[in-house]
Amino acid sequence: MLIIGAHLSASKGYTAMLKQAQEIGANTFQFFTRNPRGGSAKDIDENDVNTFLSLMKEENFPIILAHAPYTLNCCSAKPETREFALNTFADDLRRMEYTPHQLYNFHPGSHVGQGEELGIELIAETLNKVLFEDMTTTVLLETMAGKGSEVGKTFEELRAIIDRVELDDKMGVCLDTCHVNDAGYDIVNNLDGVLEEFDKVVGIDRLKAIHLNDSKNPFSAHKDRHEKIGEGYIGLEAFERIINHPQLRSLPFYLETPNELEGYAKEIETLRNLYK
Repeated sequence: MLIIGAHLSASKGYTAMLKQAQEIGANTFQFFTRNPRGGSAKDIDENDVNTFLSLMKEENFPIILAHAPYTLNCCSAKPETREFALNTFADDLRRMEYTPHQLYNFHPGSHVGQGEELGIELIAETLNKVLFEDMTTTVLLETMAGKGSEVGKTFEELRAIIDRVELDDKMGVCLDTCHVNDAGYDIVNNLDGVLEEFDKVVGIDRLKAIHLNDSKNPFSAHKDRHEKIGEGYIGLEAFERIINHPQLRSLPFYLETPNELEGYAKEIETLRNLYK
C-alpha cells in the first residue's frame, strides 16, 4: 500500500484534515503545529482529537507527520532565537502526545556564521533538553539543501547530531527529495548509491519519512525551490523509482509541492498509478 499525503492546513483541526486528505485520495497528511513563521499554537480540542484517533483506525491512516515552524532555529547566533526554539519545541512535543506514536519533523537550523560544529552542538543541546523518556513521538531531522549556513546538508552532519543525543532512540530522519538533489546527492541517476551511503553513515533504520518534491533547480544547486512532481529537474521516472524502491516503498510520502488541493489530488493519483 502506498502511504501518501500532502501538506494540509491545521486551522480546522485533526478530523477536518483527515477528511480533506481522503477527498484528495490520501491516506496520511502533514501539517504545521502552528503558524510556520512562529507564534502560539491553537488550544488542543480533545473531542476533535478523540474523533480523529478513532477515524485513523477506521479509515486505515497509519501515521501522520507534524512539521515544526520554519522559525525554529536551534543553532541561531541569537540567544533569544534559541530560547524561542527550545520553548516551541518542548511545547510541540507535549502537544504531540495527544496523538501518540506519530512523527514530528524539523529543519535542523542555520548556524549563521558560527560554523557547522557549533551548530551541531547547539542543535543536540536543544534535543537533549526537550526529549523525554516516555514520549511516543519520533523526532525527525530533515535533510537540507545547503543554502546559506544550513546544518543538515550532508548525511554526516545528521549523524553527528544524532550521536550527541542522549535519547537517540527517539530520533529519525525525513529525506526531502528536492533538498538532497540540491545538496548534491544524485537520486536521479544513482538512487541505490545514495541509499547505500545513507545506510553507511546514518543507518537506513533511521529513515522514517520522505518529503516528495521535485526541484526547480539542477543537481547540486544548493537552493531549495520545490517544483510539482515531474515538472522539475528530478523528473517523473525518478519518482517512480523512489516510491517503488525496496528500502523506501513502505515509508510514508508527503507532498510539499507548490499546489492547491486539486493539484495534490492529481499528483497522488499519478503516483498511485506508478506504484507497483
